[in-house]
Amino acid sequence: MTFSNEVFGKGSSDPKDFLTESDIKKILTDFFSANNLSGKKVLVIIPDSTRTMPLPLFFKLFYELIHDEVKTLDFMIALGTHPPMSDEAIANEIGISIEEMKGKYQDISFFNHHWDDPKTFIELGEFPKNEVIELTKGTVQRAIPIQINKIILNYDALIVLGPVFPHEVMGFSGGSKYFFPGISGPDLTNTTHWIGALHTCIKTIGLKITPQRQLIERAANLIPVPRLYCCPVVKKEGIFGFYAGEPYRTWEKAVDLSSQVHVKYVDKPFKKVISVMPHLYDDIWTAGKGMYKLEPVVEDGGELIIYAPHITEISYTHGKTLDRIGYHCLDYFLKQWEKFKDEPWGILAHSTHVTGLGTYENGIEKKRIKVSLATGIPKERCERVDLGYVNPQELNLQEYEHKEHEGILLVPYAGETLYRLKQ
Repeated sequence: MTFSNEVFGKGSSDPKDFLTESDIKKILTDFFSANNLSGKKVLVIIPDSTRTMPLPLFFKLFYELIHDEVKTLDFMIALGTHPPMSDEAIANEIGISIEEMKGKYQDISFFNHHWDDPKTFIELGEFPKNEVIELTKGTVQRAIPIQINKIILNYDALIVLGPVFPHEVMGFSGGSKYFFPGISGPDLTNTTHWIGALHTCIKTIGLKITPQRQLIERAANLIPVPRLYCCPVVKKEGIFGFYAGEPYRTWEKAVDLSSQVHVKYVDKPFKKVISVMPHLYDDIWTAGKGMYKLEPVVEDGGELIIYAPHITEISYTHGKTLDRIGYHCLDYFLKQWEKFKDEPWGILAHSTHVTGLGTYENGIEKKRIKVSLATGIPKERCERVDLGYVNPQELNLQEYEHKEHEGILLVPYAGETLYRLKQ
């Protein structure tokens, strides 16, 4: 089965040109006309609730345009290593009621990716030991298997349907990232995240081409089921662009637009940055994006505060490990590698991303900036994992509005726009 090489879509960085439902429907109609799915079993890979994404609109249009044409239309949540979603949460995410899910849409299956169950996977190949040693600067000394959820073998076509944003590990999210780590095995997930950490978040985020992105693109080419990608570029205000078609070029067009839509340049760094995190994020594992996207504009010795009173947990899936290892700079782990080499590299990477740049010399760690939590996580636990603490009840956000001239930046709805210095 082969698909068209064409890419359909349109986009603009001007909010006056937001795409309408009619625009999206026209793009999808042309896309499905060029890629005949009649009688085929189709699996659509979608994001969980930690991404801004107008899934209700896209679910409605997918159902309207191809449900009656295809043999099977199912959806899988690309969890990576996030917690599974309940039926109620999935129904809410796609804009239907639980009654509709079990009634009108009962012939559609919705799957969570069971990333923590070894029986989930098939192996597609491996990245050889020598290459892994080079990419990880000698810290990983073995070949890395390329595993993916074996459910894909039950289908004739796979469609990635997910937004593109600047990303701390890959450079940009979206596209093949919905397979790796979206529905992949832990080895490649840990390895790509660790490679990203070795390059540092601040030198990775917002780049189209990175070593780890090239790895997952190579891995995706080994998937034995034909693929198509649908990549919106969105903010909570609306849809700036949407592209659908041949995998890599579709993602590439979305990245080019995201580079305009999701990157904001400022003249000088700030001594204090307050990232106000929306309810998209329910733990620091996901709300760390408030650090990743703003680290570049915090001055040396400054402070970044992740403000999220609704968050009460470090990580629902990796909290015990983070309680043990804490949050530290890359140098801290590399100079004590024998102590940390057997910890999950993806968790080490997260630790360094939230911490930012720093040094570790003679047993003393010096972080470039201070990262503090103004959340529902107690002070004692913040201190245990080596993060600062701010009482959210004592932080009046209104006092920090429009204080850029004083070196203070308040960012509402943080986590998706990357801030950079103009120079």
